[in-house]
Amino acid sequence: MNRPTIADLAKAAGVSVSTVNRLLHGTGTLRPQTADLILNAAQQIGFHSSGPLHERRRDNLSHRHLSFLMQQSHRPLCRIRAEALLSACARRTDAVIEPDVLFQDDPSPEAVAANLLKIGESADAIAVISADHPLVGQAIDELRVKGVPVIAYVTDLSAASRAGFVGTDNWKAGRTAAWFISQTSGRPGKVFPLIGSNRYQFQDISDASFRSYMREHAPEFHVSETLLTHEAPKNAYAIVRRLIAEEPELRGIFVNGGGISGVLRAMREHAVEHQCKIRIVCRDIGPETREGLSEGLITASLCHPVDRMPEELIDVMLRMIERTDTRLIEQRIVPFEILTPESIWT
Repeated sequence: MNRPTIADLAKAAGVSVSTVNRLLHGTGTLRPQTADLILNAAQQIGFHSSGPLHERRRDNLSHRHLSFLMQQSHRPLCRIRAEALLSACARRTDAVIEPDVLFQDDPSPEAVAANLLKIGESADAIAVISADHPLVGQAIDELRVKGVPVIAYVTDLSAASRAGFVGTDNWKAGRTAAWFISQTSGRPGKVFPLIGSNRYQFQDISDASFRSYMREHAPEFHVSETLLTHEAPKNAYAIVRRLIAEEPELRGIFVNGGGISGVLRAMREHAVEHQCKIRIVCRDIGPETREGLSEGLITASLCHPVDRMPEELIDVMLRMIERTDTRLIEQRIVPFEILTPESIWT
C-alpha cells in the first residue's frame, strides 16, 4: 500500500495542498485550529511526516513570556501554587509559554511595586498576589501604559489599570466558614477570626461576610475583634496559645490567611479531650492543612482549586495580551473547594 502523500493529507484535512506545505515547511503562519485539523488528519491516515508537522505546529504557535509574582518562598502553599502554574503552562496547546515564577519574600508594597516594574521589562503579561496598596496600583498603571497587562491572582486589587482578576467568591467563603463553625460547635461560645493583613482583599471580604452570617444566623455566638497574624506562623501560635489559656468559652477559629501551621502547633499542645471542643476552619491546602484535616483538628478547609485556578489565570493572561487596547477588566470567579476530614485525600 502506498504511503499517504501531501495531497492525500490535504484532502483528509479539508484544506489546500499549499496550506499543508505552509505548515510542513514553516513558510507561513496558520491558525491553531487549522494546524490541529492537519495534525489530526495526519494521524488518521498515517502520514509519515507527522513528527515534523508537530514541530512546525509548535513553531506556528504564539510564543509568550508570562511572569508570576508569588508570595513567600518558605510557605508550602506558595510552592504548591508555583508548581501548579508551571504545570499549567506546560499543558497549554494553543501557545508556547515561557513561564517565570518569582517569589516575593519581602511583601512590602515598595518591594512589590519595584519587582512588578522590573518584571515588566521583559514579560508579555504578569500575574501577582499582593496586598492592596497605592504603590502597587501605580506600578500597574505604568505597566498598562507600556502595554503589559497585570492580572490580580487569588486576591483582587483596587488598581483601576489592572487587566483582570482570577480568584474565588470570597464573600461566599466567609459565610461558609461561619456556617461550619456555628453548625458543628454544639453549643454557643466565642469565635475568633484571624487574618494575615487587612490589605489582602480576599481576607478582608471573607472576614466581613463571616461576621455577616454570624449576626444573621448565629447571634448566640460572640465574634471577637479580628486578630492579625501578619502571615507568620509564630504569631498565629502565640495568639491561639493565649486564646486556649484565657478563653474557656472558645468554640471556633477562622484562619483566614497564613499561619495555619502555628495554629495547629498550639492545638496539638492542648489536651486531647479539649481539642474537639474547638472548631477550626481555614483557607489553606498545604501539607500542614492536610495533616490537620487527617488528625481531625481542622473542621474544614475552603481552598482555592490547585488545578483549575492556574488554567483560568493563564487563559485570562493570554487573552489580555491580545486586548491591550481595551480598558475592560476580565474577572474569573472559580468555585472554592471544600475539604473535610472525611473527604481529604492523603
